[in-house]
Amino acid sequence: MSVTAQASASSSDVRFHGVVSSSSSKAMNGSPRTETSLPPGEASGATKGKRRSKYRHVAAYHSKLQHSSLSRESNVPTSFLGFRNLMVIVLVAMNLRLIIENFMKYGVLICIRCHDYRKQDVVLGSMLFALVPCQLFIAYILELAAASRAKETVGRNKKDKSAEQGEREQREFRTIWRFALSFHILNTLLNLAVTSYVVYYYVHHPGIGTLCEVHAIIVALKNWSYAFTNRDLREAMLNPPVESALPEIYSSCPYPRNVTLGNLVYFWLAPTLVYQPVYPRSPEIRWSFVGKRMFEFLSLSVFIWLLSAQYAAPVLRNSIDKIAVLDFASILERVMKLSTISLIIWLAGFFAIFQSFLNALAEVMRFGDREFYLDWWNSSSLGVYWRSWNRPVYLFMKRHVYSPLIGRGYSPLTASTVVFVVSALLHELLVGIPTHNLIGNKNRASLCMVVLS
Repeated sequence: MSVTAQASASSSDVRFHGVVSSSSSKAMNGSPRTETSLPPGEASGATKGKRRSKYRHVAAYHSKLQHSSLSRESNVPTSFLGFRNLMVIVLVAMNLRLIIENFMKYGVLICIRCHDYRKQDVVLGSMLFALVPCQLFIAYILELAAASRAKETVGRNKKDKSAEQGEREQREFRTIWRFALSFHILNTLLNLAVTSYVVYYYVHHPGIGTLCEVHAIIVALKNWSYAFTNRDLREAMLNPPVESALPEIYSSCPYPRNVTLGNLVYFWLAPTLVYQPVYPRSPEIRWSFVGKRMFEFLSLSVFIWLLSAQYAAPVLRNSIDKIAVLDFASILERVMKLSTISLIIWLAGFFAIFQSFLNALAEVMRFGDREFYLDWWNSSSLGVYWRSWNRPVYLFMKRHVYSPLIGRGYSPLTASTVVFVVSALLHELLVGIPTHNLIGNKNRASLCMVVLS
């Protein structure tokens, strides 16, 4: 027994001295000891493991003051990404339920061969599409005559430097501009009136009518921008001190060198409503990019058609009898059901037009500025939203309606009201004429937006 005890003791001494020697050598080599590097009450990994293995029921899990993750007092930033993912899952599940419910109730309503447009609609729509651009060429003839007259005026001013002669030339120029402006206004209004009349009385299909009306409005706004921009460029040419204030990008194509048929055709096809003699241009056309964007546009167009035929149309048909008897509970239920479908269609239409189609057109035209929208989904107010979601129209209104009114001394509220009135009238034409339903709702809604903005 004594021999065994002595052997055990000597073995323990060897192990103890081995551990001490190892720890001492690590300390001498610059490595800190584990026990001294931990906070008070903690132990090394080995010792901690031994203590946990023996005292598992005494661990101090509540050792400091802490707050719940959703409490205001919590200092730890909380991520809600999981809730967002949950909402997406719930949204997908709810829409899948609606799809199944729609299929069980109505079946498949999609019919490729079924259509309600007439041959007359296609013929008249094609004629309007072909004739509407003639408005721009009439504007080109007017601007060509005005440019020729301006060059003659500049030539005479160089020969005769008298102030009286210069004032007389300025009065003559303003008179010519008034006549040109009158013809521009007549040209624009006649284009809108003829298109709206034909679509309202002779084109039955709302889709074809909408395309014709959109084209007419776009060309009318382009004509407006073309006339007023050239008017200011002409004024700048007749007044050299003012000409130096023009944007530097215009120096590569000064007035009247920009008044050419090719320049006008480019503006007609470019994805912008604001005329400039020069635009930033991309170096080359990426046809693969064009193909991808057009594939997106066509796919989303088919998607919108499927949603409209399969989901929106039945809801609208089933709402007619409820509206007739003023069943407000059923009307509210139909409106809420239709709002989801309308939102999806609107988002798909926005992406199809502003992201896919306009980018494809810009690539073909090598149009460099492709900021067709901003992050309107992060808008903090209705005014920011209106300035962000449709940049081409916003830039047109700012340049040719809002800024000129501010320059003439009108208040920002008055200028904003005029902008919304013009926008409301154009939207009424765009929606009311093709649907044969001119009731002025867009006008009233747009005027309310002035207060909300």
